[in-house]
Amino acid sequence: MPHIWHSRIALAGALTLACGACTLLQPVRTEPPSLFALEATFESPPVRDAVPQPLVIAVPQARPAFDSARIVYVSRTYEVRFFAKSQWVDTPARMLAPLLVQALGASNRFQPVRSGAGVAAALRLETEIITLQQEFTVAPSRVRFALRAQLVDVAEHRIVATTNLEAVEESPSDDPYGGVVAANQAVHRLLRELTTWCEEYAAAPGSASGTRVPEGRE
Repeated sequence: MPHIWHSRIALAGALTLACGACTLLQPVRTEPPSLFALEATFESPPVRDAVPQPLVIAVPQARPAFDSARIVYVSRTYEVRFFAKSQWVDTPARMLAPLLVQALGASNRFQPVRSGAGVAAALRLETEIITLQQEFTVAPSRVRFALRAQLVDVAEHRIVATTNLEAVEESPSDDPYGGVVAANQAVHRLLRELTTWCEEYAAAPGSASGTRVPEGRE
């Protein structure tokens, strides 16, 4: 009998060790990150007062810190950090591309076309995201969105107008979701300003569309 009990104890111990080994070999389960998008809606004018001018929308670019799906925040000057459990569904630059088309398409003056579409146009709009971050250096937190834009004469391959635009929106809550809400508000406001800037250029005598080149807002 003692021998049988010793065998059972040894078998139980072996099974315990085997189960423990199985547990160690299993991958650690982690919760998937929350995914967020940049979205905006722009209303077109009820009646267009002229034939819209084709405008090529180049693929947006972004500064290195903002060229990934990670959501940026800062809690002290000069230090860039990323939320661990929240991120964009795509890079901000790629999410911005269709929004630029929508914003300029809602204009009374432009017919935006994607770069490479083969449509003849006098001007091309090039953009670069300078900043898109939630700032916890103030209370409540806020989101800063800054964009550099330039209009290029397609035929002459030269920059004819440049501007830097910035929108700052207060976050409704001091968390990633609050930052996303503020980011969408900032993007909507800034793209409306960008559209106005493009319209002002197209309406001034001497530009590539028959208008004068205004000085860019730096």
